[in-house]
Amino acid sequence: MSLAAYCVICCRRIGTSIPPLKSITYWRDIKYNKVYWITYFRGSLFLTYEILALKKSLTLDTQVVEREKMKSYIYLQTVSLDKRENYGITYQARKELHKAVRNLLATSAKILRGPFADTFSTVDVEDHECAVWLLLRKSQSGDRAARLQAVQEMSETHHWQDYQYRIIAQACDLRTLIGLARSKESDLRFFLPPPPLPSLKEDSSIEEELRQLLASLPQTELDECIQYFTSLALSESSQSLAAQKGGLWCFGGNGLPYAESFGEVPSATVEMFCLEALVKHSEISTHCDKIEANGGLQLLQRLYQLHKDCPKVQRNIMRIIGNMALNEHLHSTIVRSGWVSILAEAMKSQRIMEASHAARTLANLDRETMQEKYQDGVYVLHPQYRTSQPIKADVLFIHGLMGAAFKTWRQQDTEQVLTEKILEDEGRYTTCWPKTWLARDCPALRIISVEYDTSLSDWRTRCPMERKSIAFRSNELLRKLRAAGVGDRPVIWVSHSMGGLLVKKMLLEASKKPEMSAVINNTRGIIFYSVPHHGSHLAEYSVNIRYLLFPSLEVKELSKDSPALKTLQDDFLEFAKDKNFQVLNFVETLPTYIGSMIKLHVVPVESADLGIGDLIPVDVDHLNICKPKKKDAFLYQRTLQFICETLAKDLEN
Repeated sequence: MSLAAYCVICCRRIGTSIPPLKSITYWRDIKYNKVYWITYFRGSLFLTYEILALKKSLTLDTQVVEREKMKSYIYLQTVSLDKRENYGITYQARKELHKAVRNLLATSAKILRGPFADTFSTVDVEDHECAVWLLLRKSQSGDRAARLQAVQEMSETHHWQDYQYRIIAQACDLRTLIGLARSKESDLRFFLPPPPLPSLKEDSSIEEELRQLLASLPQTELDECIQYFTSLALSESSQSLAAQKGGLWCFGGNGLPYAESFGEVPSATVEMFCLEALVKHSEISTHCDKIEANGGLQLLQRLYQLHKDCPKVQRNIMRIIGNMALNEHLHSTIVRSGWVSILAEAMKSQRIMEASHAARTLANLDRETMQEKYQDGVYVLHPQYRTSQPIKADVLFIHGLMGAAFKTWRQQDTEQVLTEKILEDEGRYTTCWPKTWLARDCPALRIISVEYDTSLSDWRTRCPMERKSIAFRSNELLRKLRAAGVGDRPVIWVSHSMGGLLVKKMLLEASKKPEMSAVINNTRGIIFYSVPHHGSHLAEYSVNIRYLLFPSLEVKELSKDSPALKTLQDDFLEFAKDKNFQVLNFVETLPTYIGSMIKLHVVPVESADLGIGDLIPVDVDHLNICKPKKKDAFLYQRTLQFICETLAKDLEN
């Protein structure tokens, strides 16, 4: 362009500086004019082309340029293999100039809210770069179906360069980010790392910060157990707590297997007590606001990162965040604090407990595709991600005494006695046949597992003031399950041991409440794994004085002479016959080892007989009656057959 201008100027100087000579011939004058006009025309044409090309590339609607903020990332593009890159120096110069202007202007967030200007659409951006911005704009469309499609297309894209994923991460809104976290194929580069955490106060520790956070929460009008947890965490040192309780603490509702003895539990720490108290506080909406206002999200994130090798700590932290996510007005704060990237990574974990806790929290955050809310203790095993598969029925798993939402439903243990090694590895034990086998065999099912706290003895109860009967627990679980949408679809209940008594009580209670009628109307069948309908020997034997010197209320209710148990059996049998529920009963035939020396037949055959449905004896003990050895084992195959036959009409529709 400069060379052309120089030629034009020189020609003009030649034409004005030399006076015309009379001696020049006519033909020479014609030749001179021809050269002059050709040079002038070509130079002007070149200049006009360049000016129009630059104007066309750089002219943008002024409404587009508004509020893009410069980010902290520096994006480096890899060398392109496009052959167009090898064009001449003029092409290269134009391309770099256009790209610089485009990077400055085209990332304006205003583009995402309004239609693309015609001038902008003509910029010479590569196709894959246009796709990024088009998907971003589509993800913020007013049409819900378009938004969902945009998120799905983003999650299925795996050929972008790193900087393009980071563009999405910086420019997408809350709905899109959560949708990507709940999409199975999403690349983790869609999620920015959490922002830097504030420094701890001088001469302070995480333990002290936790205590201060706990002390800032309201301490009045709380139930006795929350008061107990809070006062214990605030008033005692870690040494005195360990000495006082002897480490006899069970977090996360997992309970302890029968094989555990009194002195085998590791000592607790103040951090764990504070977390347990915060779990209880986070069940109250106003307390969640206080936790957020006092920096609890950042503090919990610091603790989570420090305890990557401690599943129990991480599990309690996830429970707190999941409870806070039940409050929609806190969603933006949770996202801004960086928790979505942590949850997205946890969702891809091979550890079922970690993935399930993250799935519960993200489901509570996802108001784009979810109407249900999952309260503490209610976990979806399938589907944990967004899916196009229509969900046609629910299967609910309810564990029994000393059980848990995940470990109860693992594969059968290879050893007859649970060893201390297995107990220590409990937090990392990830095998769960409802999530792996049943989800593959019946993808149209929503599979939910429920968790609640139980104890064999008042010596080992988590809260000394807590005395929860079967009736109390059933009402509590029924309320949580209804909030999760149980009753909106056909339902099959799967229960083990005392969990079967809870199922019976829940259904009887639901039949008395008009707002719970959907639960009754949509119940199709029930599977009972060694449920003591007529009582258990466990309540009659004081086989281990350390366990049963003061039997818990749950154990007392399992005794054969319990009036409450007899009334429950009589009422439910009549009710089930009237509703024509399909029933399948399994019962153990082998004794269960209690400790290393004593064995006990926990539920005899006559007690497991509900009075309706098939009764199938299985040569396993009480712990393994709900744990198939492998997928083709009779125990699983018969369970699968019952579910498929009972839901056959519902799954076909």
